[in-house]
Amino acid sequence: MAGLAAGVGIGAGLRSLLDSFGASLPDGPLVISPGTVVTALAVGVLVTMLAAWLPGRRAAKIPPVAAMSSVHAKATAKSLVLRNTLGSLFAAAGIAVVLAGTRMNADTGQGVLGIGAVLLIIGVFVLTPLLSRPLIAAAAPVLRAFGVSGRLARQNSVRNPRRTAATASALMIGLTLITGMTVMAGSLQKSIDKMASAAIRADYVVSMANRGPLSPEVEKKLAGTEGVTESSPLRNGESRIDGETEYLTGVNGAAIGKLTDLKVTDGSFTVGGTRVVVDEDRAKSYGWKAGSRFTAHFEDGKAQRLTVAGVYEGNDMLNGIMLDNAVLTPHLADPADMQVMVKTAAGASGAVKDRLEKALGDNPAIKVQDKQDISDEIAKMFTMMLNMVYGLLGMAVIVAVLGVINTLAMSVFERAQEIGMLRAIGLDRRAVKRMVRLESLVISLFGGVLGIGLGVFFGWAAGELLGTKMPTYELVLPWGRMAVFLLLAGTVGVLAALWPARRAARLNMLAAIKAE
Repeated sequence: MAGLAAGVGIGAGLRSLLDSFGASLPDGPLVISPGTVVTALAVGVLVTMLAAWLPGRRAAKIPPVAAMSSVHAKATAKSLVLRNTLGSLFAAAGIAVVLAGTRMNADTGQGVLGIGAVLLIIGVFVLTPLLSRPLIAAAAPVLRAFGVSGRLARQNSVRNPRRTAATASALMIGLTLITGMTVMAGSLQKSIDKMASAAIRADYVVSMANRGPLSPEVEKKLAGTEGVTESSPLRNGESRIDGETEYLTGVNGAAIGKLTDLKVTDGSFTVGGTRVVVDEDRAKSYGWKAGSRFTAHFEDGKAQRLTVAGVYEGNDMLNGIMLDNAVLTPHLADPADMQVMVKTAAGASGAVKDRLEKALGDNPAIKVQDKQDISDEIAKMFTMMLNMVYGLLGMAVIVAVLGVINTLAMSVFERAQEIGMLRAIGLDRRAVKRMVRLESLVISLFGGVLGIGLGVFFGWAAGELLGTKMPTYELVLPWGRMAVFLLLAGTVGVLAALWPARRAARLNMLAAIKAE
């Protein structure tokens, strides 16, 4: 019930957050359906029962006499061979499936990639106790600088590998998602930026600020502006081809080749009269090549026989079937342009941009952008998207903090007698606090390293898949942000240790030593 109530509150908060980002969600009350309540309760009960099954089974196997005589004794070390074997199999299978997915096309490979990612995360989760010893041991030189507290913190971190693994795993999963999304977003941003620079020869791209359609009058005003040498609208159109709906892009056939720089794979980039150019996806789908002829049925009911003059390599900005506006416009009831591409004699400059804006009446609803403006807009869009993702995944970090607090509190409770003995032989309260804080810091950094490593791998794999549809895709590793994520993991560890460390330092020395 607490989780359900928290979820409803988070949903209300997210709605306000998304509206602040310009999502423009519809007005109306927050809807809580009966299905949501039932599902939340069912999942909560089921997950709790499943989580309790293994500890309950383990507790049931302890002989009664042993249980009564060794309440705080060190748990008998059970062989991790089976666990490590299963974890290795899951991890190996996950890596193999992910690598196989990267060699497929984007449509079929994404499902395979998802399955591989799940298998790998399960494998690493199961292997975390095995991985904890060597990774935490790597921090030993740093911990020695903190004297006895540092050495005790390292030993406590690896004393119970299962508990360390359970504590670090929540943070690992959260940082895996955050890092993976960050790698993908940064790589996509650079790839789209490169795509815009490579595919567009135009000095300016004019469009509506709200991404709505432009009036054809805009292109006419721009074409008549002093210094403009070439211009072409990208006009929306629709047709039926072989029974399928296809969207068309009407262009100025005489100018489009000078405004774009698209790679032609067959024929020539010639648009004019009944000659059209098509992207590789459409050509493959319909079996077209240079010289192929097809019939397009326009929205006014009329048909036109068209000839494929060339096949080009499309991208997310320019793709589909391009034909001359002289052919397309007569079939449109209400012509509208997505964008207008403009090339000027003087190239891109502040003075030229001002001249174009003045020609459009300094209309704030219309934006005139050069390549740098487009790049900045793309960066802003991805930054906004990442901030939203960080907000959503912040819940995983909160869960991780609670997990670390809970584990450390139980660890302090179980080691009360040990802490009392340490106090008795000279370890002061400050050193006890430092020991618990360092233990928490080491475990959190361990989870952070695993999460960042997995996130980079998944980001790379997803990028390989995207590269099949985006030739300009290039992997970008955001080293600065990854350093921030590792710092965040360490901060989580320090903050989570505040209460357990204070509790450990305030234990009554004599009462702790006498604890049974």
